[in-house]
Amino acid sequence: MATALSVSAVSPAAAAAPRPRTLVCVPATARAPREMAAELAAAAALGADVAELRLDCLAGFAPRRDLPVILAKPRPLPALVTYRPKWEGGQYEGDDGPRFEALLLAMELGAEYVDVELKVADKFMKLVSGKKPDNCKLIVSSHNYECTPSAEELADLVAQIQATGADIVKIATTATEIVDVAKMFQILVSCQEKQVPMIGLVMNDRGFISRVLCPKYGGFLTFGSLEKGKESALAQPTAADLINLYNIRQIGPDTKVFGIIGKPVGHSKSPILHNEAFRSVGFNAVYVPFLVDDLDKFLKTYSSPDFAGFSCTIPHKEAAVRCCDEVDPIARDIGAVNTIVRRPDGKLVGYNTDYVGAISAIEDGIRACQLTDPATSPLAGRLFVVIGAGGAGKALAYGAKEKGARVVIANRTFARAQELANLIGGPALTLADLENYHPEEGMILANTTAIGMHPNVNETPLSKQALKSYAVVFDAVYTPKETRLLREAAECGATVVSGLEMFIRQAMGQFEHFTGMPVR
Repeated sequence: MATALSVSAVSPAAAAAPRPRTLVCVPATARAPREMAAELAAAAALGADVAELRLDCLAGFAPRRDLPVILAKPRPLPALVTYRPKWEGGQYEGDDGPRFEALLLAMELGAEYVDVELKVADKFMKLVSGKKPDNCKLIVSSHNYECTPSAEELADLVAQIQATGADIVKIATTATEIVDVAKMFQILVSCQEKQVPMIGLVMNDRGFISRVLCPKYGGFLTFGSLEKGKESALAQPTAADLINLYNIRQIGPDTKVFGIIGKPVGHSKSPILHNEAFRSVGFNAVYVPFLVDDLDKFLKTYSSPDFAGFSCTIPHKEAAVRCCDEVDPIARDIGAVNTIVRRPDGKLVGYNTDYVGAISAIEDGIRACQLTDPATSPLAGRLFVVIGAGGAGKALAYGAKEKGARVVIANRTFARAQELANLIGGPALTLADLENYHPEEGMILANTTAIGMHPNVNETPLSKQALKSYAVVFDAVYTPKETRLLREAAECGATVVSGLEMFIRQAMGQFEHFTGMPVR
């Protein structure tokens, strides 16, 4: 197994030389020339810097007929012309000759960038010798759709591409795990220090951060689709998200990186909330989704002080307790961490903001609908059923017990339910048992599992018939906002509390830990 690379070893803060802004490039993938020209204009309207014209996507492409239409001046954006063959992940299936002729014509018509593959770069260079206009930059690219080679192999690949006479190096690899991206960051920094323009991206969901964080490491360009459904590669963000959600124009060497660690993680709204919060207070940071398989390996790889804090979600909250150097006493009692902060000395400190977020949301939901004694918690003395025995379940069980509730744990696996129930001093049930569990009226139910989360929106942890015994129902799932569980509970007359309330409140606690700024 390859040794995990520490990004701290290649911290970009040391690279102090001024550098150009990382460009946002929108791929135009239309099937017809006039539609592709329209996509160019739409990309400009989004605020993109460059448009990639994917000639291999055009149906019945005739270069001398179609290129003058697509590259007609004045153009709203500089054009990067790509005519990708099938053997390099594109759609073109013919010989190289006609493809090269089309790329040469694009140069003649004023294309600012032309992309050619490393495998045929020498052959293309002989053809283009003396014909390349001064204003056209040649990108020589290499795509690996299986893995991300070692940093040493990537450095060798950069040298091979440079040897062809390329103006810009492009390497795209595939992530088998998120730590692969660290190798690409290391090469980007090395190229930036040598003033070698490089596009370095890692494909698929585990490589997503390479597309957002490349400005921090000196990447020449990143790709963002025109809209969802028009991606030219797996896990490609939209240009609008790069510019507006991730604030990519403001990302630089000193930008702090925060993010949500989970599996799955694509559903999370945390990037929307935290990036807007950072922007509103002028905090130089970006918040990204980290799709993580091995938490310990991830934290050891991304060990730079610039990776300053993390939110933890399913399934890593319990493992986070073991991975932290220090754990807040409450988080240790709960047995789950949802917030990790890296101190200036590099130590990782774990906290739990779930329990306060969830319990306060449930209490306020009850107070809004029922007359309660303001001096005591509306949970005191109530039977409080927690579905789930993972990190969120532990936080809810701990919080409810602290408020004086009588806590019951229900879980699909009885042994897990019993383990948590023993810790908090309450009974344990299976989900099957819960269907017929109604010892009293007015109970409170809290679902802390992912049952009912998008895309499985028709699932629910408990039948509508069983819900009739509950006066209050909370669901930690917030995508969708109204889950089937909450909808059916409301139909049964229960007070319902959305997981969105917990999400916002726990995030407020995280923001304070991340920034040291109080939430007003």
